[in-house]
Amino acid sequence: MRLKYFIILCFCVFASSAGSQQIIHVSTDDISLIYRTGDNGRLYQIYVGQKLRHSPDFANLSNMGEAYIGNGMEDYFDPAVRVLHNDGNPSLLLKYISHEARQLQPNVTETVIHLQDDKYPFEVKLFFETYAKENIIKTYTELVHREKKPVTLYNYASSMLHLNAAKYYLTEFAGDWANEVKMTETPLTFGKKVLDTKLGSRAAMFCSPFFLLSCDEPAQENRGETLFGTIGWTGNFNFTFEVDQTNKLRIISGINPFASEYVLMPNELFRTPEFIFTYSAEGKGKASRDFHRWARTYQLKDGDKPRLTLLNNWEATYFDFNEDKLISIMDEAVKLGVDMFLLDDGWFGNKYPRSSDRQGLGDWQVTKDKLPNGVGKLVEEAAKRDIKFGIWIEPEMVNPKSELYENHPDWVIQLPNREPYYFRNQMVLDMSNPKVQDFVFGIVDNLKSQNPGIAYFKWDCNSPITNIFSPYLKDRQSHLYIEHVRGVYAVMKRVNEKYPDLPMMLCSGGGGRSDFEALKYFTEFWPSDNTDAVERIFIQWGYSHFFPSKSMAAHVTSWGKQPIKFRVDVAMMCKLGFDIRINELSADEQTFCHDAVQNFNRLGSSILEGDMYRLMSPYESDHAAVQYVKTGGRKSVLFAFDIHPRFGDRMQPLKLDGLHPDKRYILEEINLLPETKSYLPCNGEIYSGDYLMKVGIQVFSPQHMTSHVIEIEEIEVEVDQVR
Repeated sequence: MRLKYFIILCFCVFASSAGSQQIIHVSTDDISLIYRTGDNGRLYQIYVGQKLRHSPDFANLSNMGEAYIGNGMEDYFDPAVRVLHNDGNPSLLLKYISHEARQLQPNVTETVIHLQDDKYPFEVKLFFETYAKENIIKTYTELVHREKKPVTLYNYASSMLHLNAAKYYLTEFAGDWANEVKMTETPLTFGKKVLDTKLGSRAAMFCSPFFLLSCDEPAQENRGETLFGTIGWTGNFNFTFEVDQTNKLRIISGINPFASEYVLMPNELFRTPEFIFTYSAEGKGKASRDFHRWARTYQLKDGDKPRLTLLNNWEATYFDFNEDKLISIMDEAVKLGVDMFLLDDGWFGNKYPRSSDRQGLGDWQVTKDKLPNGVGKLVEEAAKRDIKFGIWIEPEMVNPKSELYENHPDWVIQLPNREPYYFRNQMVLDMSNPKVQDFVFGIVDNLKSQNPGIAYFKWDCNSPITNIFSPYLKDRQSHLYIEHVRGVYAVMKRVNEKYPDLPMMLCSGGGGRSDFEALKYFTEFWPSDNTDAVERIFIQWGYSHFFPSKSMAAHVTSWGKQPIKFRVDVAMMCKLGFDIRINELSADEQTFCHDAVQNFNRLGSSILEGDMYRLMSPYESDHAAVQYVKTGGRKSVLFAFDIHPRFGDRMQPLKLDGLHPDKRYILEEINLLPETKSYLPCNGEIYSGDYLMKVGIQVFSPQHMTSHVIEIEEIEVEVDQVR
């Protein structure tokens, strides 16, 4: 690696001496996170927020709180780290040793701060990885000790941040199956608010691993100071928000320490997950766009590549299918114009055929009665039709009624001497066990080796961990939640290394897995099993705060019975797919769906890679609107929805965003049913970007469940032609 990638970056880390004091400035283009050592040798955070441009001003900043507070000393609130030394001492007092910075790649800088206990050989390293243009900061911690005997970790945060504002407003994203990411904003006052999960595998089923924190006023789309935070951990997480008696707020983020005391051996390195955050002074919209650009560029698998449109058979057939029926659906995929046919659950098991969710899970042999010619026949039939073939798996789970469970009960997480509790008639394989890891990797590897033409995997995970006991870990049961996730990552990494170009969907009964660490190995995730188009507007709205549209799979189904145009337009805001029998639609509806796929392919670079602007919230009105603007602003796509307007609802013009005020744009409504003309007054008209953003256009109506997709394109015209 070239020498310049290791140089100290003066513009990212400012270190000065004032006596024994050190100042450490972690920054992006728009954010500053600043630390300073005290006369006592300890490290304090003195600022987080909009970027401070002049280093002499740092001397005027006051201490906000210790950077990484240990337990057992003078602090009265929750610590970042709590340990028990081998002599029984439960305290930790960390002092600054040194810090350094290096450039990992253009635009990406790593800062490392070394801390050490003043009495014990216990060391902590705080890592900060900054993405300058995207204004994203990753932070994580490494813990290691050189005591003679093991040390027990009870708390081990990835991050501790301190804020000081007049008021704090927390937005959480919670819910349940088919009701994911329901947004709720509440003020924080003295005391603690905790967002966490104890579900283990399908960890985000009730509580999503991200939050918004707004200072001084409730979160707004285009104004105000807002912190967005999320953790990259596909397991139990914990966010603790604690306001003290002086109204200062500390935010502690990391693995949930519940039932997870970790015995750390001498010289063993414990690395926490990454806490990833941004701080916006221009409201939620800018923070989201920064997260989206960062995810597409650095975190999401194949974030710079297009996505495959598909037709799935699940809601069309459920478990009731055979080879002929699947091949007929492939013909429908061709008629629709999508890239791929996806075979869902129900294709495996012979002793216990997978005819329902009660049996067969874990037995990954093709069911001979359903598919006598195997998966290979389906791959061949797809290739004949010039479409790709994808397949569903749930490799980490097992039905008790399966050959796998009969042969390897010791591979399953389950309590001894207790009647097992089943969630969705299944149990979780013990991913801390290397033999289980080999088996799970082999599911993908065998399918790909035997059928190289498989172009896509939908990787599901439908159960949280129940019956929490690992036969493999034996006397280290408190390590289970952590080692299980590490095992999952080990398998995902092996799959990615052997099949780096293989697209995969991260599915977990819907949004049970939605974190950026897992998305290093997946091209997209399944936000919810709820595909009702009205509900999906809310679900996609919530996820859009952190995740770019190309990371969210959205399928057109029959769940909500809304007009086909409404369902397609909602799904087209993300990575478009279908899960219906195309031949059961009318001729006009079939033509409409085919044309919509063509529009999606044509406009994909704008929808999937453009900057997103949330213009009208379904939480605040009976309408919703989202706009995508391609980099440079030459092309934009607007999605507008009338959900359930009330009688007499006054329709105000919708102001657009992200356009160049001095450019001219022509508007055209697309995604229209055959023989249908647009009734929008803006259709075919030319406006300046200034007009569109300051005055707006009329796109809403009093009709229920109607939608409009408007293509907006920059053109060259004379000034007097502009409205």
